[in-house]
Amino acid sequence: MSRPLLIIFLTIFVNLVGFGIIIPLLPFYAETFGASPVVVGLLFAVFSLCQLAAAPVLGDLSDRYGRRPVLIFSLAGTVVSFVMLALAHNIVMLFAARIVDGLSGGNISTARAYVADITEPKDRARALGWLSATTNLGVALGPVLGSFALALGKRDLVPGPATLQMGRAAPGIMAAGLCVLNMIFAWRYLTESRDFSEQPQADEVRPTSRQAIWRVISHSSEPASRLIWIYAISIGAFQGSFSVLALFLNARFQVTELTIGYFFMYVGSISVFARVLLLGRMVDWLGEAKLSRLGLVLLAAGVVGMPLSRNLWMLAIAVALIPLGTAFTFPCVTALLSRVIRPRERGLYMGMQQTYGGVARIIAPLFFGWAFDSLGVSSPYFFSSAFIIATIFLGFGLDRYARPERALAREGAVEKQEA
Repeated sequence: MSRPLLIIFLTIFVNLVGFGIIIPLLPFYAETFGASPVVVGLLFAVFSLCQLAAAPVLGDLSDRYGRRPVLIFSLAGTVVSFVMLALAHNIVMLFAARIVDGLSGGNISTARAYVADITEPKDRARALGWLSATTNLGVALGPVLGSFALALGKRDLVPGPATLQMGRAAPGIMAAGLCVLNMIFAWRYLTESRDFSEQPQADEVRPTSRQAIWRVISHSSEPASRLIWIYAISIGAFQGSFSVLALFLNARFQVTELTIGYFFMYVGSISVFARVLLLGRMVDWLGEAKLSRLGLVLLAAGVVGMPLSRNLWMLAIAVALIPLGTAFTFPCVTALLSRVIRPRERGLYMGMQQTYGGVARIIAPLFFGWAFDSLGVSSPYFFSSAFIIATIFLGFGLDRYARPERALAREGAVEKQEA
């Protein structure tokens, strides 16, 4: 692993630890202010709405001025949002914190462009899988630290008769502190990955972010557009159903805010294992296109298996399919996208991928929150599985853009024999 890869992985890992501290506790935090499940879904959706507006702009800026300044700006916005969340005393302040975080939330898409900049196409899915592994490791560790922060918030921090307690602000304070350290680390060690020596052709017109967004709709049969649709629909269905996950687990399996961290730790651990040890071998064997379709099948099976589970053991088996599905799907789809676009537009299209994912994450939590309230606690997961399965048909015909390494090796051997 190269030094730039290691540094970007560490940067994203620490950022996602802070994210993992906050997100599992957010529904319980919102409920203390009287929020309903629909309002909780809206709280998740508003972040995606703001990210929808900001992601292509930040991606375009990273193409023009570099990945490093955009990443540092995103980290600064995350710090501000966590401080606002820690100081929140009503639901309006929670929404304000999520808005700030969404408007500055270009770190993941910019990090993907950063990884694509410094890796060869044949190694890109593997490296993006490692990036996903660091995010999942951060998300797995974060909830455990969040539970610790809750306990710490109830303790008196000063000796003697005086008392000082952080209370429910403790998770936000801890997450903000980690992000401050991360921003300093990135400022000191993160180097620029964008190659500015590449010049556009004389007759080439660079699309604006608005034109690029519309092209996904108007030219939906193009490879880049289809890959963005696969990503957006599947990640919206997956993450949207997870917006009511805490409420579902509490209703069906009596999971509370003190124990939900272990659920995320279990999912994150399998995710890290799949991305670090399985993804590279599977890409070499099947190629990115076929592996992404297999991942969608596993993801849909895991999601629909959750409401069908009758005990914790059945739930554990079903849930294990979800990180396998995400490990095989999303890095491969992103790697394929990086192959079919020009390098100097990589940040723009990675941001657009995030934008369409943001649209899906706006609609899905609202829909799944309504379904949870109106159709039953299991209904979001049946809908989610159906949406994920539907995206498989968009991936047919993309195999020619990425063939397994074994196939390429065989073709090379045949060519040598013929020569």
